[in-house]
Amino acid sequence: MENARAGRQRLNIMLPGPLVEEAKALGLNLSRACESGLEAAVAAERARRWQADNRPFFDWYNAKVEKDGLLLAEYRQF
Repeated sequence: MENARAGRQRLNIMLPGPLVEEAKALGLNLSRACESGLEAAVAAERARRWQADNRPFFDWYNAKVEKDGLLLAEYRQF
């Protein structure tokens, strides 16, 4: 059992009571549901930061395509 918890951290969180009661009534595993939600939030924030960090390149590339057209566009078959 201890191996199953390896790398996991115990914490206390506050959640709305009615939401917790409904989740329990539906048989949801609260820890897994919170973990899934946190994973999604972390992935979304990583993506947002990556886009923000790379915004100068996107702007430069879009301006270049606008000015010069797509690289090798003459070879496109669609």
